[in-house]
Amino acid sequence: MKGVDREVLEALCRWQGGEMPLWLVTVVQTFGSSPRPPGAMLVLRSDGGSVGSVSGGCVEEDLAERARQGRLPRARAERVDYGVSVQEAQRFGLPCGGLLRLVVEPVPQDASWPRELLAALRERRRMCRRLELSSLTVSLRPAARGEVMRFDDETLETIHGPARRLLLIGAGQISSYLAQMAQALDYEVFVCDPREEVRAQWPVPGSVLLPHMPDDAVLALQPDEDTAVVALTHDPKLDDLALLEALKSPAFYVGALGSHRTNAARRQRLAEFDLTEEEIARLHGPVGLPIGSRTPPEIAVSILAHLIAEQRGALPAGGLPRIHARGETL
Repeated sequence: MKGVDREVLEALCRWQGGEMPLWLVTVVQTFGSSPRPPGAMLVLRSDGGSVGSVSGGCVEEDLAERARQGRLPRARAERVDYGVSVQEAQRFGLPCGGLLRLVVEPVPQDASWPRELLAALRERRRMCRRLELSSLTVSLRPAARGEVMRFDDETLETIHGPARRLLLIGAGQISSYLAQMAQALDYEVFVCDPREEVRAQWPVPGSVLLPHMPDDAVLALQPDEDTAVVALTHDPKLDDLALLEALKSPAFYVGALGSHRTNAARRQRLAEFDLTEEEIARLHGPVGLPIGSRTPPEIAVSILAHLIAEQRGALPAGGLPRIHARGETL
């Protein structure tokens, strides 16, 4: 699946060169609860057509109506606020006291930056886009990991990263649930399983099946800081091959299915190879957050929740308590 940023930029590129004016709308600040986070984007045409999302729907409808009526800016980018009053917050579906702050940016038909930015994302480069609101001047530069969006009413800097990727080792039932859930969160999903009879039963469209041995699959994918690798076969001959390469890579998450005892034995096996203690310590095993999951879809939920927590930096210092399969804290 494509990320939302990619879909918005691809729509913008398709629509350029036509006769209808175009706008890029970006969420720059939220106060209180908000359906979409800062950085969310929407591309809008003067006939009200749009791709992307900046709210739960009511704000998009209002922006589309403004576009059809010719009430959106044409010469410069402008800040637009929704939900300043309780009445307006209720009208646009924002919680009481919520505020959604947007930048509405006209995009010239001949602007080259959308294609340049899209090309960089396809090459898995992290980029910063800088917009001067008054002049509509846009510049692109490489962005460092950890950079965040900046907005000061005169300039807007947005960070655009490559699509997140998830490599699953094993094409079993847990993998199928996890793949579907990950696709809903804009992950590009790759599934490696050298067993032809198992691959033949894979049910998830839109994912990429890899027939390689797991270590070759990891090396071919070249995991970066936006890639997660999760081993789910229960077969050490397959899982360990993937882990040996994944733990040496910059992947932000490397996990393996199995009990604490199974993973303790796995760490001992990995220590016999050319991995450092620090690399072995990166392994999340048992994989996933300890939520007492038992069924395949519950296990998939726990794994995906852990991926989200890792990327958001949401885990408390010292980690979380272990929970028994019956839901009891250990």
